[in-house]
Amino acid sequence: MGVILAFGILAVGLFAASFITKRRFGLLGLALGSGYILSSIWSNSASLVVGLAGLPYNAVTAAMILVFITLLPAVILLFHGYSYKSLVLRIIGAGLFTVLALAFLAEPLGRILNLQGSNLQIYDWILKNKDVIIGIGLPMAVVDMFLTKPAALSEKKSKH
Repeated sequence: MGVILAFGILAVGLFAASFITKRRFGLLGLALGSGYILSSIWSNSASLVVGLAGLPYNAVTAAMILVFITLLPAVILLFHGYSYKSLVLRIIGAGLFTVLALAFLAEPLGRILNLQGSNLQIYDWILKNKDVIIGIGLPMAVVDMFLTKPAALSEKKSKH
């Protein structure tokens, strides 16, 4: 499977999930960061669990575990949290979430994909720019969190 096709399919799915649920980029971006950290901590333990479950453990299984753990916090938060009201902000937020998620998933996906020729060049470019994307994306997520206005606890207390 080509790198462009694999990343394209994943990008469409991530964008659609974020856009349809209207969730803000800030919370989802920080959840991706926490999932990435958890995947690096739990990768060895997860391999043991997979082995104990009787499933074959190989490079593909290991990469899928890393992808699953990285995306899990963000997927959970797709169903809870602040949301966008504007269509333009939804598109921008979903796009930022997609780009950041693909940057976090670049390494595990590289273990699964057949990287030869032009696919290898595209993947190397993505991998080379991964740190820049994450370095810009996470602070943008924090800024988005500061721009989020909490829901009013009560609009106006009435006596009736």
